[in-house]
Amino acid sequence: MSSTSTQTDVFGGGGADARFYLRVVLRRKWLILLVFAVVVAATTLYTTRQPRVYAAQISLIIDPKEPRFLDAQIQDVNSDTGSYYWANKEYLETQFKIIQSRAVSQRVVEKLGLNADVNFLGLAKLQDEKRRQELMARIDAVSILQAKIRVEPVKDSRVSLIKIEDSDPNRAALLANEVAQAYMDELLAQKLKLTENASKWLDEQRGSLSESATSSEMALYTFRKQADILAIDDRASMVSQKLQETSKALTDVQLKIAGFKARVAAIRNVQATKGADDRLWAEALPAARENENLKMLKNRLHTLKNECTDLQSRYLDGHPKLMECREKQAVAEKDVERELANLVLSTEAELREAVEKERNLKDLFEGAKAEAFDLEKKKVELDKFKQDADNAKRQYESVYKRLKDIELSGALRTSNVKVLDSARPSMAPIRPNVPQGVLMGIIAGLILGLGLALLLEFLDSSISSQNEVEERLGLTFLGFVPTIPETPSGLKDLHVFREPKSLIAECTRAVRTNLLFMSPDKPFKRMLVTSSGPQEGKSTTVINLGITMAQSGNRVLIIDTDMRRPRLHRAFGVPNDVGVSSVVVGEGRPEDAIKSTEVPGLFVLSCGPVPPNPAELLHTKAFSDLLSQLGEKFDRILLDSPPVGAVADAVVLATQVDGVVMVLKAGQTHREVAQRTVKALRDVKANIYGAVLNDVNLEKSKYGDYYYGYAYRYYGEGEKKGA
Repeated sequence: MSSTSTQTDVFGGGGADARFYLRVVLRRKWLILLVFAVVVAATTLYTTRQPRVYAAQISLIIDPKEPRFLDAQIQDVNSDTGSYYWANKEYLETQFKIIQSRAVSQRVVEKLGLNADVNFLGLAKLQDEKRRQELMARIDAVSILQAKIRVEPVKDSRVSLIKIEDSDPNRAALLANEVAQAYMDELLAQKLKLTENASKWLDEQRGSLSESATSSEMALYTFRKQADILAIDDRASMVSQKLQETSKALTDVQLKIAGFKARVAAIRNVQATKGADDRLWAEALPAARENENLKMLKNRLHTLKNECTDLQSRYLDGHPKLMECREKQAVAEKDVERELANLVLSTEAELREAVEKERNLKDLFEGAKAEAFDLEKKKVELDKFKQDADNAKRQYESVYKRLKDIELSGALRTSNVKVLDSARPSMAPIRPNVPQGVLMGIIAGLILGLGLALLLEFLDSSISSQNEVEERLGLTFLGFVPTIPETPSGLKDLHVFREPKSLIAECTRAVRTNLLFMSPDKPFKRMLVTSSGPQEGKSTTVINLGITMAQSGNRVLIIDTDMRRPRLHRAFGVPNDVGVSSVVVGEGRPEDAIKSTEVPGLFVLSCGPVPPNPAELLHTKAFSDLLSQLGEKFDRILLDSPPVGAVADAVVLATQVDGVVMVLKAGQTHREVAQRTVKALRDVKANIYGAVLNDVNLEKSKYGDYYYGYAYRYYGEGEKKGA
């Protein structure tokens, strides 16, 4: 059966049908038990024959940081300063690799002489001494020891376990302790080697750095001497002050020049306005009004003018007093003119003086600025020499201090690994674990047995359920017939008549009812019962259907049209000398060939002598006329035909009846064969009523569901009790 159809059976309503798996287990219980027994026995035998293995472990405290007994700043070159989670994890993983390294194992092998220990090498049972020596020379004892070492951290702690497994418990404990000691020795050796290399390198660097520091100091001295600078900061302060004072003086002069230029411009403007003929034009200048000496001269001139005017009114022009007064007035006027001229000249002179002073101050400022830039340049060069000298000195001091720290750290010989508990021999082996091995065998046996049973179930391609009949074959499911039990008399075909209250009889009546309901308005008259292949129970099914139809009050005739392997005459115990073949060829009459049975209302028309050409015989008009003639005398005519897959007889008969019923044997009829049978019938446009699933074992079949399980329990119990 395909996986798809199996899933259709197993899953329904969104949940797994546990009854399906239960039926699989019950049906294939002996296969499951066989696989289970074989697996458990093999596992138990294998487990008990394994050699005994013992384990020993030593616990170590591995601290990522070494203990500090010196200055807190002194740090060993081999220590790890990481304090966060991932750094510690990475550090521990590194230590675990060191423990499992070849270098550590090499130390233990050399110390204990394991390369010559025949028990450790597994050669103790070898009697050939020459062969043993050859193997000992080729075997790598270090690799053997490495394979035995396992390291495990203890959760939420700095404790780690070194575990050794060996066939000797005492040797396991010895190896665990020696591996731990070799690990600590290896760490110390690495530390000393690293310290030695670092000291050597630092000592070499100290010499070169000492020379570099001395040359840097001499370069600084040479630069100071050549640049003639001792107190460069004082000189820089003086130059800065000089620049500030010169800048201030230059600003003051420039302000004065601006004032003088304004005064000269005003003089030129007044002179142009008064004209060249006016000797006293300068009186209009603001500076003239503010000049005290000019004011005094003008007052004296005014006084003399008044005196001359008074004398002129009293004396003639040639009078000595008038002449003397006029001379004094002329002298006073000249003095005023001279003073006015000096005022103009002094203003221009002051302007020229201020301009000259400005030029001098600018030269002085530029010189001071150039001196400042030069001094700044020298300061930059000096700072560079100082920085080089300081860096060289710091590097020398740092290397020197580090060299002394490493020498002290190497001499201290501290370790960050401590033994918490040493390994002790354990006399209880860790392998083989017989109870665990047996338990695993039980689990594996159950899984393999169930898996094999389910695999066979999924690989089963037979028709076994209603879903497969309806979905795979596209046929109406008419019902099923359980397996008919064997009886002492061997009359399985008449079981429905003999046991009318049995589940088999009830199921057959259900099939009869479904057939009658196929077309209640036009009940069938002639029906063919066939199958895909032989031995699928079609003859038994047609007999049982005939019995149930006769018990319902119908006159029923069963015709044996299987002219190759007829068996209805044996089932009913009637002669087969005259039958269908005899009537069709005209060698007998229907009245003589039809025989009554012990079932009231049920008659049988046997095959008769087996003809050489059954298909041609069934295709004749005589056979059709026979069916029409019989149809007038009986309510139902059931034809038992040969299998469709074997010969063409059933296909020929299917065209002469009202409908066809296919019989499928549960768990035996293959789906592909049944599909070909359905196709062959439909190719001749046969009316297929549906299919009956025959020989269903309700105790084992995957087909059974709640209803059929209930029916089996009810009717089965009744049948057993004779109800």
